[in-house]
Amino acid sequence: MAAVRQLLSPPSPASASMFRQFDNDAKIHRNLNGVGFMDHGNKTKEPSSLSSASSHDVSGVGDMRTVVVLYETGQDHIASLLAEVLGRPYTIKSDFKDVSREDRMEVVGIKTEHAKASLSFKDSELQVAIYTHQVDSYRADSILSTACDYEFLYSDTSTLRQDLARFASFVLGQSNQHELLMAKARTYFISTTFPDVRAALSNIDILTVGSDAIEIRVDLLQEPLDEGFAEIPSLKYVGEQVMLLRQHTELPIIFTTRSTDFSNGRFPMSDPGLYYEYLLKAIQWGVEYIDVELWLPEDIRKKLFEQRRYSRIMSAFHDFSGTFRWSSTYAEETFRRSMRYADIIKMIAIVGDYSANFELEYFRSKMLVENPSAPPFSAVNMGEIGQLSRTLNRVFTPVTHPLLPIIAAPGQMSTAQINASLASLGHLPRKTIYGISSPPQQGPMSQSSFYEKCLNELGLPHQFVAIRRQSKTQVGELDFWCDQRDFGGAYLEPGCTYTALTNACTVFSKLDNGNGPILSDAVQTIGIVDTVIIQSPPPSSAPSAPSSMPSSPRQPHADMGFNERRRSLPHSTRVVFENVSWRGILRTLTRDFAPSSYLGRSAVLFASSCQDAAPTLFAMKALGISKIYTVGFKTPEHLIRTLPTLEPVASLESLQRARSTVDDSAPVLIISALPSEKSNLVAMVVRAFGRGVTTGSRSRKVFLDLAEHKSSGGGALRLAAEQSGFAAYEAADVAAFTTVESLRLLVGQNVPYSFVRLTNGTSSLGRAW
Repeated sequence: MAAVRQLLSPPSPASASMFRQFDNDAKIHRNLNGVGFMDHGNKTKEPSSLSSASSHDVSGVGDMRTVVVLYETGQDHIASLLAEVLGRPYTIKSDFKDVSREDRMEVVGIKTEHAKASLSFKDSELQVAIYTHQVDSYRADSILSTACDYEFLYSDTSTLRQDLARFASFVLGQSNQHELLMAKARTYFISTTFPDVRAALSNIDILTVGSDAIEIRVDLLQEPLDEGFAEIPSLKYVGEQVMLLRQHTELPIIFTTRSTDFSNGRFPMSDPGLYYEYLLKAIQWGVEYIDVELWLPEDIRKKLFEQRRYSRIMSAFHDFSGTFRWSSTYAEETFRRSMRYADIIKMIAIVGDYSANFELEYFRSKMLVENPSAPPFSAVNMGEIGQLSRTLNRVFTPVTHPLLPIIAAPGQMSTAQINASLASLGHLPRKTIYGISSPPQQGPMSQSSFYEKCLNELGLPHQFVAIRRQSKTQVGELDFWCDQRDFGGAYLEPGCTYTALTNACTVFSKLDNGNGPILSDAVQTIGIVDTVIIQSPPPSSAPSAPSSMPSSPRQPHADMGFNERRRSLPHSTRVVFENVSWRGILRTLTRDFAPSSYLGRSAVLFASSCQDAAPTLFAMKALGISKIYTVGFKTPEHLIRTLPTLEPVASLESLQRARSTVDDSAPVLIISALPSEKSNLVAMVVRAFGRGVTTGSRSRKVFLDLAEHKSSGGGALRLAAEQSGFAAYEAADVAAFTTVESLRLLVGQNVPYSFVRLTNGTSSLGRAW
């Protein structure tokens, strides 16, 4: 108990001193949109697209209607699980007639046989109906499947909660993945060309490295029958294939049906209604992207666009004639016709000569200028002759992989091939990325070998260099490494304060023609930097080098000697200071829970210093946590003004009051940023919070341990949390997600979480349940 009292004693004011100069020197301003910018005595500037990317829209509000879950006999657990995932109260009703306005913001479970008889009472203005179907034990009810807004297909696997959280977050409007993807400089998707996606699942972690989405070619699926295969795979078979794919990858799915005549596929063109049936069902399954071919009748395309809800429509045009010209009036008419019912426009053609690649780039620029409000535009030429266009395309470039049985279209390239092509054209110069850590920061994996593995898998020309700084506070030696012409960015583990970094590394204050570094929203708020990003120049200042890659300035030679590399960064270079640790925390907390499960709730945070607590505080703010009980550290005034309500816990009595709070005010989240040697103390507190706490039927408590344990102490702490009723996560989970975010910012490409954990020798998020 003495240890508890020591932890709860008022922290020394010195714990806030590291932020004092940052708070005094920097002034936070608000523009009309309420976005904070940092003023260093120069012009106030927006932190470019990274500002919006760091402001994850995870408010958790989304669709506020009553969620009515139709469950099959013996499957009532799926309805209560959905309520837990959403953080909503749960009740069982006999039929649709019993669902009223008083059930708003709740999850209501109804047995399928009772729901079917009362479908006429379903009120779409007040209710969103989800038909849940266990594919292994039951036969789907086609009437309920058609009548409901959504259909969730599942099997009893270890990923059920994760699959349900992803599905619910998407169909209820609590995720903004499309906006985040479209903010990226380049996006890619890989097409699975297997007749059965099961053949791809064992290699899916490797197949999807570098991809931002995964396409399921429905027309290439082959449903086995007693004799041969079905001419058209049934909706039952297709639905199960989508379910399997979703269980094995976190990437958004593109649902594609290709016709026999116009797009080199296997679906017959004689029945447009067949396309409508399958594409509408994909919307009901919560598929993120729906590929709609432009040749389909306008009324079908219009209906799908109007019924798409949170799914996005990709309007797809293909020309295999070999006579298509990008300079033609027909090409412009096709683009404008695609605009009407599209969230993304896709145009693909077979061309006759190499110059068509340059015609396409002119067409791309012309359409952007003439149609500034047009959806994002993806366009490539097919065949080997068109591979230059695949290299230059920036929006959802289709890619293949050597492990796939066939390519989805002539001339498709892998992500590694595209990156090699970009490098050969001078658009992707070789750069050096640094991993800068201080003892005893070892990390759960060999960062150097891991980054090298990722760079090789992606075909990037960069090199990774690991540097060990002398202590957490000494960052002066970074000036030498950062002030190099081939400097390509760095991550710092642990992060340091913005003030310490700029004072020690004078090079940063000279960049961007004297304006200094750009600060992300997170750095503006908490003052901690753990990632330094080199931002490419705007297109107007460097037309020969697309702004799509976050690479260092153009170099005359790919392989430089040391003296050449030591040339300083040009003063025009733009550097972004970012904090990604909070993103790793946020993504860990929302992998198995929808953002709404945290919205308006309270949390407890243990830390030895505010610097250790800062990323967690920002993640809690992003989740909409309304009150945070802080233990073991003091929060500076400037942070208090920008964060949710903070209540320092300075005594056992105040901790007991927080523990005894009932219903929605009770803490639903406990995070410990204390060192591993205090794990026994944390376990004691977790057990205390887990005993006899009533949080209502809407919530499952969550515990996150951010300490890196060298022995089995971490496993014991996790076990204690799970035995006390918590869903428990560890530092390795956060580290993997943080690595994903760091790579995305440093090299501009996606490496899936599953690949990070696979490389680290851990196949999944761990035992959360």
